[in-house]
Amino acid sequence: MTLHLVKLCVGVDSVEQLQSYIEQRQILALAQGVSDEQIHTTRMVPTRTAELLEGGSLYWVIKGHVQARQKIVDIRPFKDDDGTKRCHIVMDPFLIPTQMQPRRAFQGWRYLKPSDAPADITISAARSDIPAAMRAELQELCLI
Repeated sequence: MTLHLVKLCVGVDSVEQLQSYIEQRQILALAQGVSDEQIHTTRMVPTRTAELLEGGSLYWVIKGHVQARQKIVDIRPFKDDDGTKRCHIVMDPFLIPTQMQPRRAFQGWRYLKPSDAPADITISAARSDIPAAMRAELQELCLI
């Protein structure tokens, strides 16, 4: 059974800013001749790795709402130089916008059942002329 993760995207104000950050990291990595894999390092190693690798995604909470996701490609546990267990979550570099879903702040990551995950936004809807803030208000009012 597929399982997802949800995590706060600290310091990012919009999906567009996160996409720009991803693209900048890829350009920098390629310029330095290193792997351009999209890796997020966490302190805790998920115990349900097999379920996450069956098509799971990392859903990003931006400004109090789940707004986008990235497909999980791999999960790589390791120990840092101090011997502390950590984990690299390797993700597809493409962001998939989702319908906004309110989410309170929390530490670390949480598992997310597919039935609780917000639906993806179609490309045409994501590129509409409606600004992100207005789209968020309209979604909260159940108008879109």
